[in-house]
Amino acid sequence: MGISIHVINRAGDTSVITSDPSQENLMQALYDNDMDVEASCGGCASCATCHVLIGEEWSNKLPARSSIEDTLLEFQEYFDPHSSRLSCQVKLDQSMDGLVLRIAPEE
Repeated sequence: MGISIHVINRAGDTSVITSDPSQENLMQALYDNDMDVEASCGGCASCATCHVLIGEEWSNKLPARSSIEDTLLEFQEYFDPHSSRLSCQVKLDQSMDGLVLRIAPEE
């Protein structure tokens, strides 16, 4: 069964994409649905071009950021300590059905 992800793009438009929760990670689901995620490093947590801002109601429901993710994100202009995530580091599962996020502005 797929999960729904509500994505607000950089223009402020909302789209709902669906993904199989066995998908490798959130970045891949966004990339596969042309959601304006560059993912330059291919999901290796080394570039921050997959930066997203997780909806307030979801921030505490996801696993905590790793130290590598923190290091990359804290130098981003649009870093928000509560909602910023590298989408390549968010593993999807069924509990994320209805997840809301905004694609971070380009750096």
